[in-house]
Amino acid sequence: MNQNLPVIVIGAGPVGLATAAHLRERSQEVLVLESGNTAGAAISQWSHIKLFSPWRFNIDAAARRLLETATEGYAGDWEAPRITKLPTGGELVREYLEPLAAHPELAPRIRYGHRVVKVSRVLEDGRGADKTRTAGRDDAPFLVRTETADGLVDFLGRAVVDASGTWHQPSPVGRAGIPAIGEAEARDQGFIICGLPDPLGVDQAELAGKSLLVLGAGHSAANTIIALGRLQNQYPETKIQWGLRGEANPIRLYGGGAADQLPARGQLGTSLRRLVENGNVELLENVSIASMDCGELVNITLADGRELQADRIIAATGFRPELSMLSELRLDLDESVEAPRQLGPLIDPEFHSCGTVSAHGEKILAHPEKNFYIVGMKSYGRAPTFLMTTGYEQVRSIAAALSGDSQAADRVELDLPETGVCSTDLGGSCDAPGESDSDSSCGTEEAVADSCCSGPQPVTLGLSTGTLHGNKEMAGK
Repeated sequence: MNQNLPVIVIGAGPVGLATAAHLRERSQEVLVLESGNTAGAAISQWSHIKLFSPWRFNIDAAARRLLETATEGYAGDWEAPRITKLPTGGELVREYLEPLAAHPELAPRIRYGHRVVKVSRVLEDGRGADKTRTAGRDDAPFLVRTETADGLVDFLGRAVVDASGTWHQPSPVGRAGIPAIGEAEARDQGFIICGLPDPLGVDQAELAGKSLLVLGAGHSAANTIIALGRLQNQYPETKIQWGLRGEANPIRLYGGGAADQLPARGQLGTSLRRLVENGNVELLENVSIASMDCGELVNITLADGRELQADRIIAATGFRPELSMLSELRLDLDESVEAPRQLGPLIDPEFHSCGTVSAHGEKILAHPEKNFYIVGMKSYGRAPTFLMTTGYEQVRSIAAALSGDSQAADRVELDLPETGVCSTDLGGSCDAPGESDSDSSCGTEEAVADSCCSGPQPVTLGLSTGTLHGNKEMAGK
């Protein structure tokens, strides 16, 4: 293969830009393709959310070296935020991702407004090499097709690292993992809101005084409900229902409260429980949506025959990887969580929390398609236990492998702390306090930042959960 071709990185989020930083540190050519108009475009959509892990776990090592090292034409005067401070999504973008993307080593190598729609391979003579072709495949360049405002544009690369995330692929609200009857129409008409809405900010006018059904048992649902509780204080006619697919489990729903290892998370869990027990939020169990139809309200029929109505459904039911763009590549995916096959058993949320997921690198993430890797949130498929620091270790190893440094690629340079802190919509040990938590004296964000309470705390890419990721207006309340 032509070694002058770049490594193509899909996505200019934290893990994508970290990939580029590691590759440039090893003098490898790289091209970053980003569908949005800025770095961290997806994170900007939850800029009002505060992470529960401090800055020290949010900054990749190679990216930091790049930002702090003076070179010709670059002063190297970037200053890292206070490492014990908990940033919001907006601060993560403004204070880290934007300066990193603007660095002269990376800025010329990023193409914004380029949404990748297909990845395949072509031979050196230009003939195609779809999934069925084996001869010469490993040495064939990758063909990456993008959709831009000016039409379709193709790029060639010697390797592809897919760090595109899952933000734009929310899971359906219907039962059995498929959309409910009428769900597509409800989405098209704006009755279903996905992601992390901002009830106290840009979404206030749409949500205030409305009947709202929040779906999901994870932290993102909890985070949204707490923000809606504050909205309800201002607009008492706002009605909040919380729909769970199964039966309510207090530990799963509320975490460890005052005994939680992360005080801010514990405070949010306590606030959530208070909203339910005070009757501000109606808790509905066994909400399995069979169908819905739209009129002035969205009318919802459950599998057991119950009927509900709402002005809006707020879907906090998780995300899944978008794999159709990779249909011409030879992938080996775990059949349940849709992660790389060797990684799947390590992260299956039925058996593992983030505290029991081992750090892993290039060999675990490899596919039959040579020099193609899925990294970051997308590498975990449907499993919600991804840690940002794990993503940084993934791409450090991959960059080493693509640079011919097999020894560095095989090393594990990340020792994950077993704090039981992660993003999960399925409960388990991530949401429950450890046995030693009852002796914790931590109580405030300041205590976390400035005392022994600021022990190892892995970070998640703050979107899929909410007692872990608190609205900045909620933290400390």
